[in-house]
Amino acid sequence: MSELSLCARDLACERGGRLVYDGLSFSLKGGEALVLTGPNGAGKSSLLRQLAGLLDVTRGEIALEGGDPERTPGEQAHYAGHLDALKPSMSVVETVIFWRRFLGSIPQGAETALEALGLLHLADLPVAYLSAGQRRRLSLARLIAVPRPIWLLDEPTVALDAASVARLLGLMKGHLGQGGMIVAATHLDLGLEGAKTLRLGAEVAA
Repeated sequence: MSELSLCARDLACERGGRLVYDGLSFSLKGGEALVLTGPNGAGKSSLLRQLAGLLDVTRGEIALEGGDPERTPGEQAHYAGHLDALKPSMSVVETVIFWRRFLGSIPQGAETALEALGLLHLADLPVAYLSAGQRRRLSLARLIAVPRPIWLLDEPTVALDAASVARLLGLMKGHLGQGGMIVAATHLDLGLEGAKTLRLGAEVAA
């Protein structure tokens, strides 16, 4: 993964007939992180959704060099947004098994992802009984359950206690150490030493 390069060139984003940002460019290599900062409505979430392929690019280009040429950059990324996207009736381990199958991996090995997020002891518990922090950690477990080179994280520490934030930071550093890339939107210091920073400042609704 260290040979990968993610590039955004002159990106523009329009939402509801209003221009959120224009002429936005950045590049990342394997092992690098980009932290998106700025006020609410500046377009941080919109940029992550464009990178994930969930929002049309008004102008500009997103390219992943050194990746799978048959797949888009979004198909080689994990996107963790504000919603946890969990089914209450499924158990914790069933949720991870579903992701592994749906995202093209084998169903075995779900326990590794649960252990990485401190959820192994809750494996058989229905999602409906999880706390907000536990739900957030389960949502983030897909990052470990199915390896992908790009992590797109929107306020990843929301609802997490201090111990869980430290655990997540360790996973993020491990991903970067293996040559992965991270783009994260946050209002807090994530503790990623050497990370690049991109401040979005438009005060319009995103």
